[in-house]
Amino acid sequence: MTSGFCTSDGSTRFTARHQALAGREFYRRTPAGLLSSIGLGTYLGKPDEAASARYVEAILAALNGGINVFDTAINYRYTRSEQDLGEALRRAFQEGLAARDEVLVCTKAGFLTAGAVPSNLHPSHIVADSHCIEPEFLSDQAARSRANLRLDTIDVLYLHNPETQLRSIPLAKFEDRIAHAFERLEKLCTAGHIRHYGVATWNAFRLKPGQDERLSLPRLIELARNTAGEDHHFRFIQLPLNLAMPEAFTYPHALLDGEGINVLEVAARSGITVVASASLNQARLVNGLPARLRSRWSAPQTDAEFALQFARSAPGVTTALAGMGQTAHVRENLAVGAYPPAPASDWLSIFQREQ
Repeated sequence: MTSGFCTSDGSTRFTARHQALAGREFYRRTPAGLLSSIGLGTYLGKPDEAASARYVEAILAALNGGINVFDTAINYRYTRSEQDLGEALRRAFQEGLAARDEVLVCTKAGFLTAGAVPSNLHPSHIVADSHCIEPEFLSDQAARSRANLRLDTIDVLYLHNPETQLRSIPLAKFEDRIAHAFERLEKLCTAGHIRHYGVATWNAFRLKPGQDERLSLPRLIELARNTAGEDHHFRFIQLPLNLAMPEAFTYPHALLDGEGINVLEVAARSGITVVASASLNQARLVNGLPARLRSRWSAPQTDAEFALQFARSAPGVTTALAGMGQTAHVRENLAVGAYPPAPASDWLSIFQREQ
């Protein structure tokens, strides 16, 4: 088990070894440290040795290329994605490719995973036959994830698609469960098992008020404050944002002085770091983009580069995740680092013309 966590000093040291990228505004400053605007995701792939070997090499290539944000979950590939990330980090730390305080490691808990379910889990704590956010379950999953990752401290532990609970229980009961979950996550922070926590969502922040499975970010922040005051550790959210799924930007999420603002703006004003998932829409955007869209930016050379540049340039997004299960994917996605993020005015211009 490796001790430590991502820090400002460590991540600054990391970026200093990648001056070309740093000079192109590839890194963004957050309370957790300087984070790469492209992160490596580990969702897809078979749970076999061949895929694991490719993931380990891809993660090492990402670190060598300047990426320091890594995203996984205990249920990805039946725990193998966590284990692969743990093995790659072990090698990287041992070989001096990176230090623990230079990288941000994020994982998720919530979905039941074969071989990783505590024996004392009560059926009443499970919804949809697959999901749980009870405090003891979260402690169990955090311990398993730390072992898989070989880390004493996980930088970010997300509740994984907590809106799944709303399919089975009313909002009041859901909020009670969230409050108890946050209380346990704060204790895990105090114990040094995790550094920050958040919610990784699919539908929750893409929906309009009144729609099923929608969550209110201001309300979640309020629940965190009720638990731990202003020094709470609820500091990250993850949500899909790409050319085909723009709702986090287009839909008003909350009212401020009578004006609707989107969830990205709510997060920015609340000290919450936003990570965009599915930047390539699970490979659906790697080719076939309309020529009229591609013609608006001349810099990206491929459709995949264009889509990734779009996601990481969104106002309010710190890191755009892309699945990278082999070194070829890392090389292709790092090519976007040759371009500074599109200015907000350019991003908005392209985005609005496509609506």
